[in-house]
Amino acid sequence: MSHPLHFHLCKIMLILFLFSFRYVRLLNDFVESDFFVIDGDSVLLKYLCKKRQYLPFFYLVECFLLDFTQKGAKYVIVFFKDVEQMYFSYPNFLFHRTALIQHLKCNTDIVIHTEFSNCFSPEWLIFLKESYPYFVIISDIGLTSLQEDYLHIFIAHTLSKKISIVLTSGLESDAFTVYGYYVQNVYEHRLFFQQVNCNTSYLWILTRKNNTAYLYNLKMSLRNIQEEVCRTILLLKHLWPEGADIRCIVCVLTCIVGLKMYSNMLENAKEKSESLTLEEAADLCRLQCLSVVFLLHLPLSQRARIRIINSCWTKQVLPFIIMQQHCDYFVLKQLNDESDWKLDLTHLPDLRDNSLLKNLSHYYEIEYCSGLHFELGKEIKCEYQYLWNTVTKLASSCDFGDAFPVRTTSQLFLEQKQMVFKESKEEIPSIGLIPVKSDLVEDYAGAVLADLPILSSNNPAVTSLIKQTEFDELRHWHSGKPLSDDYDRTKCSNDAKSKGPKERRGIQKLQSYYRLYGRSLEGNISKTIVTQVDVPLVPTSTKTAKSKAEIIAEENQKRLEAKEEKKEQEQWSALSVSIEREIKENFTCGINKLENFLKTCQSNSVKFTAEMAGLNVCLEVWKEHCRNQGIDLSIAVQVMRRIHILLEKHQELLKKPHVQKLSRCLKYLGFENLACSLSSLAQGDITKIAKYTTEMGAARFQLQYMGCYLFREERKDPDPRVQHFIPDTWQRELLDVVDNNESAVIVAPTSSGKTYASFYCMEKVLKESNEGVVVYVSPTKALVNQVMGTIYNRFTKTLPHGLVVGGTFTRDYRHDTLNCQILVTVPQCLEILLLSPHRQDWVKRIRYVIFDEVHCLGGEIGAEVWEHLLVMIRCPFLALSATISNPEHLTEWLQSVKRYWQLAESTIEESPGSSTTARKCTRKQKLQKTKKSYRVRLVLHGERYNDLEKYVCSLKDNDFIIDHYHPCAALTVSHIENYGLPLDIAFSPRESIQLYDMMAKVWEEWPRLQELDPEEFTSFKNKIVITKADAKNYEQELKKELINWIILGQREKSLKPHPVDCSENEKRIRFAHFVEKLQDMDKLPVVTATGSLALGINMPCKSVVFTEDSVYLDALNYRQMSGRAGRRGQDMIGSVFFYDIPLPKVEKLIKSNVPQLKGQFPLSISLVLRLMLLAAKADDKADARAKVLSVLKHSLLSFKQKQNTEMLKVYFIFSLQFLVKEGYLDQEGNAMGFTGLVTHLYYHEPSNFILVSFLVKGLFHKLCQPVENGSTVFSEDVMEKLVLVLANLFGRRYLPACATKFRRTFCQSKVFLEDLPEEFAAAVHEYNCKIKKNFGCFLLTVAKLADMEQEYQLPLSRIDFTHKECDNSELTSHLMNSTKSIASVSPFTCLSGTIDQDLFDAVLRTIGVNVRNAPLCWLEKYDNQGRRMPLNAYALDFFKHGSLIALTTDNWLNEGDAYNLLKDFSLLIKAIGTSLGELCDDPNDNVVLAFQQLSESYSAKL
Repeated sequence: MSHPLHFHLCKIMLILFLFSFRYVRLLNDFVESDFFVIDGDSVLLKYLCKKRQYLPFFYLVECFLLDFTQKGAKYVIVFFKDVEQMYFSYPNFLFHRTALIQHLKCNTDIVIHTEFSNCFSPEWLIFLKESYPYFVIISDIGLTSLQEDYLHIFIAHTLSKKISIVLTSGLESDAFTVYGYYVQNVYEHRLFFQQVNCNTSYLWILTRKNNTAYLYNLKMSLRNIQEEVCRTILLLKHLWPEGADIRCIVCVLTCIVGLKMYSNMLENAKEKSESLTLEEAADLCRLQCLSVVFLLHLPLSQRARIRIINSCWTKQVLPFIIMQQHCDYFVLKQLNDESDWKLDLTHLPDLRDNSLLKNLSHYYEIEYCSGLHFELGKEIKCEYQYLWNTVTKLASSCDFGDAFPVRTTSQLFLEQKQMVFKESKEEIPSIGLIPVKSDLVEDYAGAVLADLPILSSNNPAVTSLIKQTEFDELRHWHSGKPLSDDYDRTKCSNDAKSKGPKERRGIQKLQSYYRLYGRSLEGNISKTIVTQVDVPLVPTSTKTAKSKAEIIAEENQKRLEAKEEKKEQEQWSALSVSIEREIKENFTCGINKLENFLKTCQSNSVKFTAEMAGLNVCLEVWKEHCRNQGIDLSIAVQVMRRIHILLEKHQELLKKPHVQKLSRCLKYLGFENLACSLSSLAQGDITKIAKYTTEMGAARFQLQYMGCYLFREERKDPDPRVQHFIPDTWQRELLDVVDNNESAVIVAPTSSGKTYASFYCMEKVLKESNEGVVVYVSPTKALVNQVMGTIYNRFTKTLPHGLVVGGTFTRDYRHDTLNCQILVTVPQCLEILLLSPHRQDWVKRIRYVIFDEVHCLGGEIGAEVWEHLLVMIRCPFLALSATISNPEHLTEWLQSVKRYWQLAESTIEESPGSSTTARKCTRKQKLQKTKKSYRVRLVLHGERYNDLEKYVCSLKDNDFIIDHYHPCAALTVSHIENYGLPLDIAFSPRESIQLYDMMAKVWEEWPRLQELDPEEFTSFKNKIVITKADAKNYEQELKKELINWIILGQREKSLKPHPVDCSENEKRIRFAHFVEKLQDMDKLPVVTATGSLALGINMPCKSVVFTEDSVYLDALNYRQMSGRAGRRGQDMIGSVFFYDIPLPKVEKLIKSNVPQLKGQFPLSISLVLRLMLLAAKADDKADARAKVLSVLKHSLLSFKQKQNTEMLKVYFIFSLQFLVKEGYLDQEGNAMGFTGLVTHLYYHEPSNFILVSFLVKGLFHKLCQPVENGSTVFSEDVMEKLVLVLANLFGRRYLPACATKFRRTFCQSKVFLEDLPEEFAAAVHEYNCKIKKNFGCFLLTVAKLADMEQEYQLPLSRIDFTHKECDNSELTSHLMNSTKSIASVSPFTCLSGTIDQDLFDAVLRTIGVNVRNAPLCWLEKYDNQGRRMPLNAYALDFFKHGSLIALTTDNWLNEGDAYNLLKDFSLLIKAIGTSLGELCDDPNDNVVLAFQQLSESYSAKL
């Protein structure tokens, strides 16, 4: 591009990447929350290439879109009008683009926008502002440099409008979500766009338009083609009726227009051309008509078997084909405008089949001429003749010949220089299984194995199995030596078993810290636990007379209470005068002092006296305020609040004078009806007190101004099982669950009190014995520390030496893990203990497992670990969460797991070899035996204790405006029609009033206007004390009525606030003013936190502020974070503020549902090896076998999904085959070889297997040579090469291909990781070949599970290509390739030449397997445009320069991510070094020493 602004476009892309893209999961929640925009032209560029056939292109596009649709995404596709002209030099792309637009519009439900001219058009800007998509998916590469510049401008412009972007390059998906390179919009993007006038550059791009083209010296006028198409369509409309097939229409029009225009081009040619003659062009058109007739008659099953032809069109043919592609475009464009001609557009994705056309061309120009004559078949012949006759009829004056013969000339259309038919060099993997004799394998997958071929014992594949022998250079290695696990290697900070004084002091300090931390969270509520050895757990019902001691104790208690009451009475007498004076002088301060006194007071009589005094003084203040013509209703609120409290809490103390006083107060407030209902003696002159009224009804007043003070229906009867508070009914159900040893899924809002069941469970186990263990599984290390603090603050227990109440186990540290009664850990660490063969005795001590934030089961990383834990544990569990949208499905799945364990445990107990039956009680206990339960309860509680109100913030006139945001403002009519009201959307009482008022305003003839008037509503009418339950009833009625309005066509409007936008700089400057305003509103102090606060941290607060938008601010995190607002017992209401977050995003957060829990792909080769290791090495074989089968049989992915169940069994079988062939398992399923090393690095699959292959091949020994013989020191060059090898295997982070454009702009880092050394790369290639062969066998096997009916349909539009096969045409049979193997690949992709040897390129989509499930380690990864995606060299760069700052500026990592990645890499090096040291007898082995030196060097740099 020669335009002077070109350098600006390059700078735009530089800015784009300087401000950090991140590879993230794009879909986090559902129901309109993930609304985004897809640039249609970017999808076109992603999937259309020169070799791709027409129908396969549509198949891939539909697969791409269906992947989003099935995962719950909401999106629209936009095609800008102005972009069309960029394709005129590429008519094939232009034709595909036009057909794609029309197909998506006509045959799918996707919303397609084609009305926008370009990204600068006002209509597009309005669309962005109103819909505010999460991101726009855009390509960073175009067909030409011109289009690439346009895309760069589009990207920059999108970012400048506060919309983030996602690159089409690098988009990948798995069974759960879609991943991509996400660029968050930041202030610098907007600032840069203001400085660069990209609009001028864009306008320059638009001027690059040409209506004339030259095709090999033939001048072609696009305008003339367009005019001829219009004329010909008018003629064809008279010949063919409505409903004609679009394929025939386009074929006829293209042929006739193409031949006419080609004839004119030849006539006007100034010099002789080498292009086709008119007769030869007519021959090609006849072949095209014949190919379209074949499309009408051949089902996809036959077309997929057609011979694959490699030959290209000759250069003489290309001009005519290019001109026809222009004709195709104009034909489709004009047909789209012919609204009065109704055509069958179903087969728009199947207008052409280039492979079929080449086959026909080859037959007629080579085979037919050599004497091979085959009949077309009667039907095909007739329809072909009809098509060609239509062409000749429309040609009028031109004579293009008859339908037969098909070829009248001898011109070759196909080049004959290369091999005509494609032949595959690779063999299809043969399915033959090495026999594995294992009862476990037979039990799980025996039915599948019975249908698969098993190799005989003398087969070479069996006799040549790899044996892990000791190589000459590795004589001192013992690969089968047991390794220490992560538990052994995790740093033990303190342990109660330690006997040294220093260690004991450390334990005491740690426990003191936990107690101090716990007290800071919830005060000192410590309880001493005594093991109830001699006390029955179930109380007896026998009543006994009180003992003398009990009687004396009761009398003493009464005297103490009387003394305390007298003391409080004296205290009130001393404070009352000052409090009353304070209320009169400073009302708010005085009321706070009164409230503080009432909180500390225990005596009801004293409270009553204080409340009456408060009522009197509040009424006086209100009267004085009204006399001064004030309008502060907060004083009236306090008057009414005192009345509420007196009537609800002190009813028994109210005498007649008191009641009359309350009645007079109600009259002063203007609530005459309430005063009369309270006391019939309430008389007086109403005119005298009229000036004191609130001038509104009592019900409206209470709802609008007293919502936060309304009484909730709380139980007043204490539960002896819980101290310090009175549990609600639903919380008592949780306690019953624990008492009955049942399991439960508990779904309740954040900060609602569901965690109390956890502590009751802990207390129960602590009381039962000194041996039982409760495991608390926390999603984060921060929560581990907090829970430990709470445990030490709550429980004190005297235990034998070496035992403690609480212990922890995380990846970074552990203490008292196996000698505590309450273990607090993270999922990965508990999985290590459960799968450790020699820690099963400890596992059997577990009595309960508590899973906090169990919705992590649906997370991006580590979700499968949560699943493994839930299916492996034999004891009851509590699964807690605030954000699960399908708890019934989760509970049903977990109940099925418990039913399995009920059956399995009965089998284990009957097993004579089980250690369970061998265990005997060593001492007689008087405790009643607790009955074991296998029930899983679902406990749902949907109501928050405090109301939650939302506010949006904006800047106006140098001040922040804080507007209340009504939840209904987030709803749209279409949303309610499609999804109903969100399940967790709730109104505060004043929001209910606001909704009613707006509904009354919108529809003045509303039939229920009077009925739902607050003063007339049944639950409110003449009611002095309206409760929270009454307000909820009113809310529910309004919600029902709102839905009815949608059905009736009424529209609810005008509840949205109108925040004023301002510049980014102003927002930053004024943020301090915003903080001051919150302080004035009593919303501070402030705690600044990241998303970690969303994962269960117990930090309730008064208000939550969301600042700036982010892809991580989704429905789940919003609910988790906003749920912290409103502290029970401290705050009357919770507040959520949205600061600098666009209003459409706020709407989506409020109305979107949280994600449904869906299973991830649960198996990996490493997991299969770990399970087989557990089954073989565990002390209790029966128990271990049951655990392994539970993991294999109960994946959430396969629950009620028979196809997935069968697929996982096949995957398990072929995982076993790989492990046997590679020497990790023998034919009895016993672990061997380097199993210990591989399983220790299980979370790094497939790199763990490749590392072993490097070790076995001696590559590390060749690399790790000391600086001189006899030395134990290695050069820096050796260390760097070792890091290079490890960085190519572990912690791999790919960069988008376009990142290579900035290769020269880095300061310290190299950024792009170098390739592996040649020998190491060869070993990886060898590994990949084995995996591809093994995984290929797996894919060939599971192909039989595919739904072939769906496989022959386009995935999104469901257009069917399965009709009766054509068996009456000899030519059809001749064109088929009987040796072509296509049983396991998509029939659509077969049209582009895909066969079974190309399994990894076209997996059958309905078998539920993603290529990402194959444990391949790609040394080179390419995007859809064929560009290599480099690996980030952050690990090696840091080793060289040791600068975190350099990684943030050069390697596109933020400092936090960079540190965590480097820490993980450092721990990996240490883990490998420790493992190698344990496997090797020689402490001076070069590899061991090299890894030790590297570990020390790397950790020292961190």
